[in-house]
Amino acid sequence: MNTLSTKSDEQLIALYVGGLNEAFDEILERHKDRIFMYILSIVKDEDLANDLFQETFVKTITNIKEGRYTENGKFAAWLTRVAHNIIIDHYRQQRTAKIQSTDNADLNILNRKELCEDTVEDEMISLQIRADIRRLIRALPHAQREVLLMRYYKNLSFKEISELTKVSINTALGRMRYALINMRRIADENHIALTM
Repeated sequence: MNTLSTKSDEQLIALYVGGLNEAFDEILERHKDRIFMYILSIVKDEDLANDLFQETFVKTITNIKEGRYTENGKFAAWLTRVAHNIIIDHYRQQRTAKIQSTDNADLNILNRKELCEDTVEDEMISLQIRADIRRLIRALPHAQREVLLMRYYKNLSFKEISELTKVSINTALGRMRYALINMRRIADENHIALTM
């Protein structure tokens, strides 16, 4: 049996820093599938995912060799962050390559962020905001949550909501108002930002 497979990530890193290259092979074997799938889920292109995956592990080796990894028992999270930063750097470089110089006044009107595609960073922030909103909705009392879901996710009018929930339109409106107030309060208490 491979004795390295029983060691923790931190032990393997210490062995690798000490000169045992096989220790890094074990780290790679242990994390490669998860990291590759993480990258692929964001970039949606297998060739690009392969390139960024390799870049992630080259960066990981460099960071470890240069002493930029501090042992805290969270190597997997640190490795994911390295991959995340590589992805963001890739998209930043791509975006920079696409941007035209604004020296020419005719092109200035086209050189605006809102005309560019969203970056991976924007997409990830958007995904986080949506996840936070779902959490806030789950924290609402049932009656308020029901009205909010019917209004925003089923696009029902307040008349339809009042008929389905067997309450007056004013009650449905009141529940909606309190749902929004409570969501803002819960977001403030938990320091959740709901805008990009």
